[in-house]
Amino acid sequence: MSHQPTADLIGELPRFTAFLGVDDLAARARAIAADRPDIAGVRGIGESRLGDPLWSMTIEGGPRHALVFGGVHPNEPVGGLTALHLARTLLDDDALREDLGYTWHIIPCIDPDGTRLNEGWFAGPVSRGHYGRHFYRPAGDEQVEWSFPFSYKRAEFTRVMPETRALMRVIDDVRPAFMASLHNGEYGGVFYYVSHTTPELTEQLTRIPAELGLPLETGEGEAPFIERLAPAVFRAFRAEQAYDFAESHGLDPLDQLAGASSAAYAEPHGTFYLASEVPYWADADADDHTPIDRDYADLLRERGAEIGEVARLLTEALDDVADDVSVESPFLRASRAFAPYLSAEAAQLASRADAPENRRPALVCERMSGLASVEAARLRYAGMLLRALEGEIAVGNPTPAVRRQHARLRERHLAWSARADAAPSRPIPINDLVGVQYAAIIACARHVAG
Repeated sequence: MSHQPTADLIGELPRFTAFLGVDDLAARARAIAADRPDIAGVRGIGESRLGDPLWSMTIEGGPRHALVFGGVHPNEPVGGLTALHLARTLLDDDALREDLGYTWHIIPCIDPDGTRLNEGWFAGPVSRGHYGRHFYRPAGDEQVEWSFPFSYKRAEFTRVMPETRALMRVIDDVRPAFMASLHNGEYGGVFYYVSHTTPELTEQLTRIPAELGLPLETGEGEAPFIERLAPAVFRAFRAEQAYDFAESHGLDPLDQLAGASSAAYAEPHGTFYLASEVPYWADADADDHTPIDRDYADLLRERGAEIGEVARLLTEALDDVADDVSVESPFLRASRAFAPYLSAEAAQLASRADAPENRRPALVCERMSGLASVEAARLRYAGMLLRALEGEIAVGNPTPAVRRQHARLRERHLAWSARADAAPSRPIPINDLVGVQYAAIIACARHVAG
């Protein structure tokens, strides 16, 4: 397996200074394709729920098909830039394109409606507080990545969105040998999901961030049931696993689940799947396995209590304003979904804290990931509910309950933001984030091509 040094790939990147919004992504993609009309084009693949056009770039290059899409979670804009850089490089580098042997289908933004609701933080300042105050993440059943058809035990999900249907059509039309879903974490280190791996591919994937001076996220995965194939490399998980895990802890799986994933939908086509997760802020503790003088069970119990506090704060606010809200905004729908989601997560963490295997010394990386998850819950979801309440005020509905809960949440969010922004982390240059995703795509495309 050939390998182009990651530093060389980064050296070829343009200097990105900010994330791009929906309209800028579309304009740049069309300009890139127009430079090589002999092998590149842009085609419509559908419309979003609000009527925005969905489109894909096609770059002819071989008999195999590769599908790459960004914006699958709208608070994760790195993938749009990676998609543009990938397209530009494939068109400029004939040898690379021919060596890989794929026809590429590149979708820089599959959720334009949700992405527009995040554009307020794209240009900075690069602080966790600013990010949280302009944050939007849809409810689970409105997320493209997790709204594919799903039927398992008591779960039956058929409310497939137009954006997801468009992606389903592309997957079924091209039957990709390789598919890359471009994601961002927020804080810590880099990690990946793949359908499978080899020692050679794992070595390449884990070397990419190291060559850029970025840590790997080598603690526990996003959920304890996710299979770790190697440090920072996990097997793409299925909704069925999440269902069974919740059920095993005495929780209702329907409180946390929606549909299946893009990886599960593409699996019958024999598609190799990659999701590259890159954070906005780096913390070297993400890859530190030094034991600390606290039990892991204690960290789980403490984390559950703090996430439960966020859930109660959101629930109390939603209950207080329930009779007053007049706008069914995406922010309100998401808040109504994530409040019980966080309650279920808190209960699951408390249950795990009682498991005998977690009565062991915790590691630095586990302490870091736990703190990061609590701060993310606070800044994300309190920030979204604040935006819902600000919408009520903006349309002339500042009832006493709306004003009261807005003031209460604003005070808590300011305090949480100050604490998060004082943490010893560093914002990662956008070029490095694009470089990780781009290099991982090339490494996996070569792996699949053999």
